[in-house]
Amino acid sequence: MPKPKYHIVVCTNSRPPGHPKPSCGTAGSANILMALNMGLMERGYQPGQILVTGSACLGPCEHGPTVVVYPDGIWYSKVTEADVPAILDEHIGKGTPVQKLNPDAVWR
Repeated sequence: MPKPKYHIVVCTNSRPPGHPKPSCGTAGSANILMALNMGLMERGYQPGQILVTGSACLGPCEHGPTVVVYPDGIWYSKVTEADVPAILDEHIGKGTPVQKLNPDAVWR
C-alpha cells in the first residue's frame, strides 16, 4: 500500500454515564468518524489515499470531539458533523487548515 497523504485521527473514547470527565464518544465522535469516511468516498478518494482512524483518548477531553490531521499535526476541537465538509474540502483537498471552525480550535 502506498503511503497515505493524510491520516485523520478521531477520538472515539467513551466514558460511562455519570463519569465526571466528558468524552468525545458521548459528544458524537462516532458520527464524525463515519461522516469523514463517507465524505472521502463521495469526493472520490481511493482507499489508502487518506486514512481515517478512531482512537482511544487523545487527552483534551473538555475540548472534544477532537480530530487530528497528520502529517500536519493540526488538532481540531469541538468538531461537529457539520465541520466535516470544511475539513475535507479545505484541509484535505487544498492543504489549508480550517481556521473558520474556531481560531482557538486549531492547534499545532
